[in-house]
Amino acid sequence: LKVTGTSPSHRKDEPPVPSPPTDAMAFVKVLKNKAYFKRFQVKPRRRREGKTDYRARRKMVRQDKNKFNNKKYRMVVRFTNRRCICQIMYSTIRGDMIVAQASSHELEKFGIPAGYKNYAAAYCTGLLVARRVLKKFGLDETFKGKEEVDGSDYHVEDEENDKRPFKCILDVGLQTTAAGHRMWGALKGAVDGGLHIPHNNKKFPGFKASEEKGAEAEYDADAHKEKIFGGCVKDYMEMLAEEDPTKYEAHFSKYIGADIDGEKIEDMYTEAHEKIRADPDYEMTEKKGITHAREAEKITSSDGTDHVRFNKLTLEQRRAKVAMKIAKAQEMLMAVDADDAEDE
Repeated sequence: LKVTGTSPSHRKDEPPVPSPPTDAMAFVKVLKNKAYFKRFQVKPRRRREGKTDYRARRKMVRQDKNKFNNKKYRMVVRFTNRRCICQIMYSTIRGDMIVAQASSHELEKFGIPAGYKNYAAAYCTGLLVARRVLKKFGLDETFKGKEEVDGSDYHVEDEENDKRPFKCILDVGLQTTAAGHRMWGALKGAVDGGLHIPHNNKKFPGFKASEEKGAEAEYDADAHKEKIFGGCVKDYMEMLAEEDPTKYEAHFSKYIGADIDGEKIEDMYTEAHEKIRADPDYEMTEKKGITHAREAEKITSSDGTDHVRFNKLTLEQRRAKVAMKIAKAQEMLMAVDADDAEDE
């Protein structure tokens, strides 16, 4: 039987049949269902805040059981917008216990007036915390470290001695371990100060990897020494002093106030290294002894300054305050309605 003609969906005198909705075209599987949320485990707080790499921390903190809970020391290096912080600590089940710490803000008493977060300041801070922790454990006379700073490789564990050196591992946190980073300055300062920190020179300034397979890599100790003594700061100071004296005075005002120019930068850091080795002890800041007297919301201090601090309202007071605002608004609306009724 032969059927002639067109199908109803292709007739010219009728409109085309609309396509079905997209929701009915495919089956979408719900992945985050009730079973997913019942089994969901919240990440640790410092992981959610992006502050701790727990995979790296577990490796640094883990101690062998046959070592009977011996302390595993870490040298923690952190940088803020204003300073460099170095700490020697070990981990316990209660938390990290700090043995010694040093901040680059302390370098002011060693003759460095500014520049507390550059490579040279990081080296001085690492040197300071190394000498401080060795003195605390009575090892400062046994392990002098490398007293002549020339940027060359130095490992205190290679020296022959009756005692083993103080060993710790470097903890850089979430910082990217890029070549020439300031963290390597803190590491080099601590190593030259007499600490045993396992490392190599592949990330130090002045290291150049071999271009051909099997060839030896090159390490320029003089380039590293220039970074340790603030060579880049010296070049920038001299360039600004010639090209833009106004900007030079604004950027290096603290150096100018201490009578330090580009030629005296290396001598400044050399003297700071000597002073750190001579007296690395931490000096507590004296308390100013300021007292405060409060009367209502006004606070008067003994140094002559006044401050205003508002008292925190209780829940009942906040509710009463809201109720009073609502009642006042209702009264205003009722007054407006009464005025409108009189006008009519």
